[in-house]
Amino acid sequence: MSDSNADLPALLRGLDDPGWLERPQHYDRGEAAMYFGALAARLEGDFAARCTAEQDTQNSSEYGRVVVPGDATLCGTRIVVCVSKFGSLALVCADNPGAFLGTADAQAEGELDGADLAKVNRALAELGYAVVAEELLESDYDGPSRLPSHVQRPSWWHRFFGIF
Repeated sequence: MSDSNADLPALLRGLDDPGWLERPQHYDRGEAAMYFGALAARLEGDFAARCTAEQDTQNSSEYGRVVVPGDATLCGTRIVVCVSKFGSLALVCADNPGAFLGTADAQAEGELDGADLAKVNRALAELGYAVVAEELLESDYDGPSRLPSHVQRPSWWHRFFGIF
């Protein structure tokens, strides 16, 4: 996966297949579980703490989440890593998705340390995940897929991490 910020909108558009909303056509649940397990183990090692992991989310394009507990971070705020079923996309958030206007905002407010963020981003990159900024995912969705009617203002987050 490319980690170039300029390539991320093109990556999202390339993964957007209207025929496959919840998961991509050639989705391999076993492979997703293997990489997700490796991510959880890596973060536990890097932060020397037990991380909670919720995986194989039903009726969602999100595969799962790994949570680094707040007592293992420098600022005391937990770090949540959301993993999509599409293209090894990952989202890194302080506290929860939507709690801040992205990781830069969380850092500016003193809730996310740059060293902790670098650890998470390094683990994701080494495992082949593409980190997508929350700001990009919160932008208006303008792709070809029909998202569920319960979504009031569709965003790219709804497309690749939302519930169907």
